[in-house]
Amino acid sequence: MQRMMLSVVLAFAVGTLLGRLLLPVLYRLKFGQNIYELAPEAHKKKQGTPIMGGLTFAGAAIVTGLILNDYSVPLTQNMMLAVILMALGNMCIGFADDMTKIRGGKNAGLSPKQKMFFQTILALAFSVYCYAHPQVGSVIRVPFLRAEIDLGILYIPLMMFVIVGTTNSANLLDGLDGLLTSVSIVDFATLAVIAGAYGLGGDLGVACAALCGGCMGFLIYNVNPAKMFMGDTGSMFIGGAVVAAAMLLRQPLILVLIAFWMLMSSLSVIIQVTYFKKTGGKRIFKMSPIHHHFELSGMNEVRIVAMYMTTTIALCLITLMGVL
Repeated sequence: MQRMMLSVVLAFAVGTLLGRLLLPVLYRLKFGQNIYELAPEAHKKKQGTPIMGGLTFAGAAIVTGLILNDYSVPLTQNMMLAVILMALGNMCIGFADDMTKIRGGKNAGLSPKQKMFFQTILALAFSVYCYAHPQVGSVIRVPFLRAEIDLGILYIPLMMFVIVGTTNSANLLDGLDGLLTSVSIVDFATLAVIAGAYGLGGDLGVACAALCGGCMGFLIYNVNPAKMFMGDTGSMFIGGAVVAAAMLLRQPLILVLIAFWMLMSSLSVIIQVTYFKKTGGKRIFKMSPIHHHFELSGMNEVRIVAMYMTTTIALCLITLMGVL
């Protein structure tokens, strides 16, 4: 537990320092956000805000995790390294997406087919890794019921779906200053507590704690009004890390609770698009993902972020009651 607490503090310090160093570099390189033309009017003033800020908490988590990791665990079974590699793989996809947007000078990065291709390969690799891991396998825990389900070989395709869905959902949630960052702090803290309770604090717990601390350091620069955005570089990193930790804990079902707003972001987009097509142009939400609906309904960004974060805290507390 002490190592996990140290991990939070160290990652926070490293993340804060990296943010201070990276911000002027992003300005100098002119790596600014291209605001979507149909975005709420209040977002137009954010044009040019530096993106790729996710490199700060990614770097903080990696450095801290490598320093505090329990290297007595065999490398092929080390869950900290597995989480970092999974998150890094997703970050590379996000980085390519961000660079495509910057070079194109518009809010259009990789095509959906390109993203899905690389995400599918990564999801397959990590699902097979978990399936073969002696502490994970094909059995998942069912929270609250204290039961387990052996998915057999179906574990691989089902977890691939969960991975792709969660990473894309995290990407969609990154739409307001400090929104995904705040929610992720709570999620990673919860995952760290669960890892510690399951006796995995030495590697997986340290990784989750480092991710929590790194996001805390980044929030200094990302809170409204944001000095920099995490970009797809950061949101994909977070999505990959969250789903990887949940799978290694054999608790993918808790994502319904701890990643509630991520999932609601995706669900609101699916509902909006489906309804729009079926009704010939009508909309259920003023705009999707749903946080933009709240924004256009009169709620300011700070209030929406507070609502999302407090809701996530409550859902994570419920999760802890169901798994500990």
